[in-house]
Amino acid sequence: MLALVLESLEEDKAEDVVSIDLTGKTPIADHMVVASGRSQRHVGAVADHLVRRMKEAGFGTSQVEGMKQGDWVLIDGGDVVIHVFRPEVREFYRLEKMWSADIPADQLAV
Repeated sequence: MLALVLESLEEDKAEDVVSIDLTGKTPIADHMVVASGRSQRHVGAVADHLVRRMKEAGFGTSQVEGMKQGDWVLIDGGDVVIHVFRPEVREFYRLEKMWSADIPADQLAV
């Protein structure tokens, strides 16, 4: 599933994509992916396409929060949790910093 998520984000021109391995850190997921969209519309489109691609690939229906607002969309794909932000919102919450404090910055970017 992680490969599909990263491929979809790249195809839809998501920016600053970061994949964080959560194995052994939390039972909620094996990976977290954080990405940015350029606008609310772009965030919504990236998230919508990703949800559809995951369903078409046989991963079932994902739980989605924030699609209507388009500032921060959370997609719970089970093994992979995806956050798609507007850049300003991402900078405010800094999720990847919180979850990867022990990983050097140059190893975060995908």
